[in-house]
Amino acid sequence: MKNLEKLRNIGISAHIDSGKTTLTERMLFYCGRIHRMNEVKGGGDGATMDHMELEKERGITITSAATRVEWNGNPINVIDTPGHVDFTVEVERSLRVLDGAILVLCAVGGVQSQSLTVDRQMKRYHTPRIAFINKMDRTGADPFSVIQQIEEKLGCTPLPLQIPIGKEQDLEGIVDLVNMKAIYFDGTDGEIVRYEEIPEKVADLANEYREHMLETLSLFSDELMETLLEEGDVDVATIKALIREVTLRQDLTPVMMGTAFKNKGVQPLLDAVYDYLPSPLDREITAMDVSNVKEGEEGESVILESDSEKPLVAMAFKTVVETFGQLTYMRIYQGSLVKGQTYRNTRTGNNVRFGRIVRMHADDREDVDLAEAGDIVAVIGVDCASGDTFCGDGVDYALENIFVPEPVIRLSVEPIKRDGADKLAKALQRFRREDPTFRVETDQESAQTIIAGMGQLHLEVYLERIRREYKVECLVGEPRVAYRESPTRPVEFNHKHKKQTGGSGQFAHIVGKLVPLPEDAPEPYEFIDEVTGGRIPKEYIPAVNQGFQRALVKGPLCECEVVGVQMVLQDGSYHDVDSSDMAFNIAAFNCMRDALKNSKMALLEPIMKLDVEIPTEYQGPVVGHLSGLRGIMTSSEDRSGSCFILAEVPLASMFDYANELRSMTQGKGSFSMEFSHYKQTPKSVQEEVVERRRAEKEEKLAMAR
Repeated sequence: MKNLEKLRNIGISAHIDSGKTTLTERMLFYCGRIHRMNEVKGGGDGATMDHMELEKERGITITSAATRVEWNGNPINVIDTPGHVDFTVEVERSLRVLDGAILVLCAVGGVQSQSLTVDRQMKRYHTPRIAFINKMDRTGADPFSVIQQIEEKLGCTPLPLQIPIGKEQDLEGIVDLVNMKAIYFDGTDGEIVRYEEIPEKVADLANEYREHMLETLSLFSDELMETLLEEGDVDVATIKALIREVTLRQDLTPVMMGTAFKNKGVQPLLDAVYDYLPSPLDREITAMDVSNVKEGEEGESVILESDSEKPLVAMAFKTVVETFGQLTYMRIYQGSLVKGQTYRNTRTGNNVRFGRIVRMHADDREDVDLAEAGDIVAVIGVDCASGDTFCGDGVDYALENIFVPEPVIRLSVEPIKRDGADKLAKALQRFRREDPTFRVETDQESAQTIIAGMGQLHLEVYLERIRREYKVECLVGEPRVAYRESPTRPVEFNHKHKKQTGGSGQFAHIVGKLVPLPEDAPEPYEFIDEVTGGRIPKEYIPAVNQGFQRALVKGPLCECEVVGVQMVLQDGSYHDVDSSDMAFNIAAFNCMRDALKNSKMALLEPIMKLDVEIPTEYQGPVVGHLSGLRGIMTSSEDRSGSCFILAEVPLASMFDYANELRSMTQGKGSFSMEFSHYKQTPKSVQEEVVERRRAEKEEKLAMAR
């Protein structure tokens, strides 16, 4: 790869059913990567990027897929990401390594709940983006309303670069406000792009929006401001350079529009990817130099250079376990990755030989001998985890890891036949390695295997994959909500642990107070050491902290994790012979358990942000039903015969919501939800949950006997 300025690494992200995968399919077709366009739904082979059988059947994207295309001779690495919040880690790790992104918005739905999540992820990794308003041919399409929502809901300044010619099913083409030309898409697949003069019916609107575009840009350029004041002409090259500059700084978000399904607007979007999104040279990537760092310290921050001659620094951002070894997706930030060479994993310190490097195209792969700075490739047979950094000789750097949200739903799972236990264990081990949001644990009392994930669909997909790929039929327990417990009143403690036997005994004495933390506290647990005068020797203080934390795993209400606790250690005493780390650890553990019992514990439940789209005539029953589920409506908006409801609802009420909504709306309603926050449960619900968990425990103990 000789010219890095021409390379683009982009991701395509959006809310469910906004048309990401259809848009990617069109991009592959117009770039000559595929010779026939497939559709996501409606039979056939399914979209190229949805290569798993489950994806084709359900018509959804489950895993992010990467490919490499060329547009006008310029290489673009494209990653198509899922829209469902259950697979949010796929979006998270893709945006972590990409230089730019396309945020796809539905012309009818506008900015929806998952659009907000994707926007947050893009801002977290400072990823410049272009917004593409898709589905312009749909009834009720209103791009100007969507542009307004981008400003109000996402807090971005939109910069419309196009307006439509015609609307809904009569959409003829689009007006390019930069070149002031009308663009039409001819041919059976919209492959012939025709530029014409702007038709009279939209000329006034085009002039108005071009003026608005130039005025917005002039806020970032004194030269442009002067030219506009002098009523001079602005050349296209100046406008494009300025749009690129403000996009890279994320001051503005360029807005384009079209309909991927009807093959309109995709080629200008590809031009915009090259014109306005960053190359690897435009991004400043930092890493931590950990070569001389002691444990617990942070390394010095260093800026990486997109130079193929420098020592390698690359990140493994996704792993897939396959029959013949692990497939690891890598983003190279600095240096070159050479087939057959050995590189060091910064996390483990192990040297690893890279025997085979491939360039991915969905699930097809093409062998390469060399990959250079800025590129995205995959290596086969390398044992590592998502987020690991690999370095060449002479450097020891660690890149910032990927943000992983906490799971909110749990299921128990066991094989129906005894001989399936090994296969099930193998499957769970594989999925846990591939997906950091998928957790596997064993219940200490019942010895059941518990799987945890981001939502019902998330776990359903994995259970289906276990059945198909590993041929294991499973018995699945009821979905369990990941409740948490929190103290509501402060408690003072004065706890002594004393055990004298024949030899040296155990002695520890601690005094202090437990203080409930506010709901918005940044950490779920805080420890404050206020011991003075050596009343407890310094070497025993960490053991006290460890003992406290050990007791937070199971709370007194129904053995859920305890959060919102501040422990203040104020005083205590010790024995010269009998005191030890273990004695103080045990004292703190028992002390915490006693203090929690006296602190009037409250049960916290996960609250989901729910986004419902229904025909307006069903608004009454759906809103009434949400109230019955203990839901709180936050907003409701009518747009072109559809009603968009935003609400906050407890996860415990949502397990059969898909069927309930379907029956209330004759199958016309759709919804998506994502985790929002934890909130205290009402007293009656708390008593019911505690009683149910207690009965379950007694039943398990009876069965064990």
